[in-house]
Amino acid sequence: MKNFDRQYRMTAGAPGTVGFEIGGTSPHAIHISFSVQKQELESSNTAKVQVWNLNKQNLATLEEKNCFLVLKAGYGNTLPVILSGTVSHTSTKLDGADTLTEIEVVDGLMEVRDTWVSLSYAGLVNSKKVLDDTAAQMGLTVTYSYNAEFADIPNGFSFVGQARHALTKACAVSGLEWSIQNGVLQIKKPGDVMSKEVYVLSPETGLIEIPQRVQISSSDTDGKDQMGYDLVYLMNGAIGIGDYVQVKSKYLTGFFRVYSLEIDGDNMGGAWQCKARVLEVTG
Repeated sequence: MKNFDRQYRMTAGAPGTVGFEIGGTSPHAIHISFSVQKQELESSNTAKVQVWNLNKQNLATLEEKNCFLVLKAGYGNTLPVILSGTVSHTSTKLDGADTLTEIEVVDGLMEVRDTWVSLSYAGLVNSKKVLDDTAAQMGLTVTYSYNAEFADIPNGFSFVGQARHALTKACAVSGLEWSIQNGVLQIKKPGDVMSKEVYVLSPETGLIEIPQRVQISSSDTDGKDQMGYDLVYLMNGAIGIGDYVQVKSKYLTGFFRVYSLEIDGDNMGGAWQCKARVLEVTG
């Protein structure tokens, strides 16, 4: 991987509008700084983005209702999506001779906060049908882990209320869990990965610090603490929540799943990296 030539593209606009894009290098890229936090939990991922010297039209776009923001970042022409969500708050202030706009973004904000569903099935229904229909009413694409299994609900299923509660209820039937990652509904077994594809993290692929051993409280029903590691590596937005990673360093080797992510960047200097908390695969 070529770990130079920092690049980003940020687009923003209300649904159904053209919006705007920044980040091109001609004549120069606008200064941006960002911090993105992601977890494999039902609570929404969040991010803070700082942009310098946006014009009045762009500032007005960010203030539009339900403005949607997508941020891609990486090196050269390799720019995976690292953030996708609804703008929840903006503020602009002076920063010396410049203007600094701070943007707060929530992944799946409208879908989780505003979507109510009405579902009714008579007789036998498979829980996957319930999940598919709920995702459709939320307007979300849904992806399932490679080994997800779906139980039948023998005596019908009915639900009226917030969509997120329907997801939780339908997942519980099959022992699954859900989260929203970059605007995609992700459903998998607790403690497991989404697919068998493995990302290798080593000094050669961008691992830049010694893995730090950590202990976290389990999100599983058994309540047992889990041991894992914090890994710091150069910007690689292709690695997401629930992904399978193989660590190869003189300090740590093994296979893990990505439990949480912090993605920090500044295109003018400073950090341009990811910090992943990884746990052993238990599913």
